[in-house]
Order: sequence, then structure tokens, then C-alpha cells
Amino acid sequence: MTDPTMPSLSADDPERQPCEIWTRVMGYHRPVSSFNTGKQGEFHERLHFDEKRIAPAGAVP
Repeated sequence: MTDPTMPSLSADDPERQPCEIWTRVMGYHRPVSSFNTGKQGEFHERLHFDEKRIAPAGAVP
């Protein structure tokens, strides 16, 4: 969402700082960049869900 009261900022590629993505794996946090190729692929295939929308066990839809 953009705010019309905020000025638009732009930066050339050399001025940009790369964003490092971290994730929680086996109880601790690690940067995704340290994963091997297969684990990076698994990370990108992950699905997000809304916990509130999940039915309780044994519930009939």
C-alpha cells in the first residue's frame, strides 16, 4: 500500500543493500543463503496458512 503523503524514493542498483532472509529451522534461526540448493528449493515451495481457518481435529466440514 502506498501513502500519497510520503515522497517516492528510488535508488540505483549499486546503492541498494541486499536483503538477507532468515528462517527458523529445527528451533534456531539461519539465513536462507546458507542452505544448499535442495533446501533453498524447499524453502521457496513452503505454503503459508491462516491458523484461524484450520478446523479442529475430528470436526466435520
